[in-house]
Amino acid sequence: MIEELQQKIGEEAETLLHELNVILPREIETAVAQGDLRENSEYTAALERQGFIRARLDHLARRMSQLGEIDIEHVPTDRVGFGSKIEVRDVADGEIECFTLTLGDDIDFDNNQISMESPIGKALLGKRKGESVNVILPAGARELEVLGFETLHDL
Repeated sequence: MIEELQQKIGEEAETLLHELNVILPREIETAVAQGDLRENSEYTAALERQGFIRARLDHLARRMSQLGEIDIEHVPTDRVGFGSKIEVRDVADGEIECFTLTLGDDIDFDNNQISMESPIGKALLGKRKGESVNVILPAGARELEVLGFETLHDL
């Protein structure tokens, strides 16, 4: 899972670097050639995009550093942690759902991947089979019971 995240982040960084170093300089050069830069929306947009890309690359570099610091040996095997696939039951309606806890950069709602920083992710971290958690969501409170889980080690 960590290698997949690193690859995904690396690919995004590569795409952004190409845009920063190749595409945006061309756009800026074209805009400068048009003359008056004070009222040139293409120039302003290119500069704003350049700032956004630099900020995103900085974020991706920090995230890669954090991923490098994760020691799989310290991920718990007896309770929910990073990379765990969890099966929960909503106590109110009996609906059963499965989630995989991941980092914020790898959220995939179609595959039921949720961030460890999300309200549900925070509530489930450290829980064991049979434990219940109360989660406050914008749509209202939910009580979830952990039916079972597989840790990163099991997967």
